[in-house]
Amino acid sequence: MADEHQFIENGLERTQIDEFFKSELSRAGYGGMDVAQTPMGTQIVLKAEKPGMVIGKGGKNIRKITSELESRFDMDDPQIDVQEVDEPDLNAQIVADRLANALERGWYFRKAGHTTIDRIMESGAKGAEIVLSGKVTGARSRVEKFNRGYIKHNGEPAETVVDHGQGVAVMKLGTIGVDVKIIGPDAELPDDFEVHEDVEVEDYIEEPEEGVEELLEGEPDEADEAGTAGEHGDDTDGLADTVEGDAADIEEEVLEEETLDEEVLEEDEAPAEPVEPDAEIEEDLDELEESVEEEADELLEQMPDEADEGAQAPADTEANEEAKADEAGTEETAADDDDEEGEQ
Repeated sequence: MADEHQFIENGLERTQIDEFFKSELSRAGYGGMDVAQTPMGTQIVLKAEKPGMVIGKGGKNIRKITSELESRFDMDDPQIDVQEVDEPDLNAQIVADRLANALERGWYFRKAGHTTIDRIMESGAKGAEIVLSGKVTGARSRVEKFNRGYIKHNGEPAETVVDHGQGVAVMKLGTIGVDVKIIGPDAELPDDFEVHEDVEVEDYIEEPEEGVEELLEGEPDEADEAGTAGEHGDDTDGLADTVEGDAADIEEEVLEEETLDEEVLEEDEAPAEPVEPDAEIEEDLDELEESVEEEADELLEQMPDEADEGAQAPADTEANEEAKADEAGTEETAADDDDEEGEQ
């Protein structure tokens, strides 16, 4: 079985055992239980207001409860130990059962709540809370709370410090749930502190023997250094020999690298030998020069023809303009002659 399922099974079994004790030991003032697994079997510690009623005459009742646990919950050799509750008014489960019985007997819920919480605080509790939920007065359900002192609702103290108990009151209109939380007088809360009067503060201050700066600046004693030197004397001689050998090898490598660098520099500084041009390349260059000269001569020959054509074009335009001017003059003379004939 996986761990998660095992936890669920253990919690379910614990709840069923608790409900069984509530029903069987309600008149004895059942105040809770603690279950622990031991090599000898299952150890159960019962807290009750009246231990005599739990044990019964001649141990009859306790033997009956033991056999019932073996048959119903498959427990191997359950060992039950009964303890008496010193202060019943500080046990949340006993207080919840008492309040539920008071409501069933006809007590008014507000009177029962205030009376119960006052008794809790008078017993020395640091804080308490009572919650009644259900059909307290009429057909409509509601919740009534009674608070006194200091109470924790969440966090680790709510689980470890606060004592929690629940009860049920069966009424004519319906059931009423009773929830009681109590913080006992001996509970230690995380925010508790004490103020000591007439006490000198210097008595509670611990001064370090040496400061932090002295510890950081401190050097080992000469005796310790001499001892460590004597222990490691042989090792240092061997290390010195190896270091000298490594230094000689490094010097030889450096000399070889320097000679190689000098040879490379001499090769780079040597003058470059002149390269003789090939005969084919010279022939190609001569052919290119000849072709370029021929193309230039052809272009020069074409230039005069274009210049003559450009000179003829302006001459033709001047002749056309003169012809147009003569025609305009003739037209004007003809118009003048017509005007004169008209006047006559």
